[in-house]
Amino acid sequence: MIPGFDAEAFVRALLTEDLGGRVDASADVTSAAAVPAGRPLAAELVAREPLVVAGLWLAELTFRALDPGCRFAALKAEGAQVAAGTALARVEGEARALLAAERSALNVLQHLSGVATMTRAFVDALAGTGTRLLDTRKTTPGLRALEKWAVRMGGGHNHRMGLWDAAMVKDNHIAAAGSITAAVAACRAAGLSPIIVEVDSPAQIEEAIAAGADRLLLDNMDVPTLERAVRQVAGRVPTEASGGVTLERVRAIAATGVDFVSVGRITQSAPAVDIGLDWRG
Repeated sequence: MIPGFDAEAFVRALLTEDLGGRVDASADVTSAAAVPAGRPLAAELVAREPLVVAGLWLAELTFRALDPGCRFAALKAEGAQVAAGTALARVEGEARALLAAERSALNVLQHLSGVATMTRAFVDALAGTGTRLLDTRKTTPGLRALEKWAVRMGGGHNHRMGLWDAAMVKDNHIAAAGSITAAVAACRAAGLSPIIVEVDSPAQIEEAIAAGADRLLLDNMDVPTLERAVRQVAGRVPTEASGGVTLERVRAIAATGVDFVSVGRITQSAPAVDIGLDWRG
């Protein structure tokens, strides 16, 4: 589902954390004591609130890790917007195993759907402006590939995945290199592309463009300052607004004419949505 992401290893880590270091349903002491062996379970994953779906495939892998013979049917597609009360998937199998997997499956499904849901709120706020929403590297440690995938499910776009796939010259790079010009020249000499340069003043805008920046990140600027910066750039390179972007402000920021707006909170601060496992028989 996600190139380079080891979903099976991820699921093993989820389950061993909850099951005392092993992928074994018998480690769920409550289910082992209270639920008869071989008892069947049929249940549905149900949205308790409006949300955007992301992560059903991982929930399925989590259930299957403890009950390989379980039957799992996704009832909604990844990226679907659903109302409260909507059944997202149906799972049938051995009760002890499915109950042992329940919390791990829900944790990841609720988190990723939360990222997708917040992303969709920003995307909807930008509708019709022509400005595209980007995520950032402000992600939960170890979950970046998943969270950035969830951003795509919510209609957003990925910024660089890490420090390896694009050059971004920021204030500390500029200080260490001596100037924007020197930093961009060094990146260009190293064969890096694209080169994004963070700027916070009109003088830096001109220096960055003259140095050969491929895109400007207009950092922590208020709306009037962004408007002046976009006029100054005059389409010579794409522009990206970043820093302090909220759902309430994002449309006004887009109205300045920036090409992109990057938002850390869609991965860093998205609340988990409420999804439950409801017994159906």
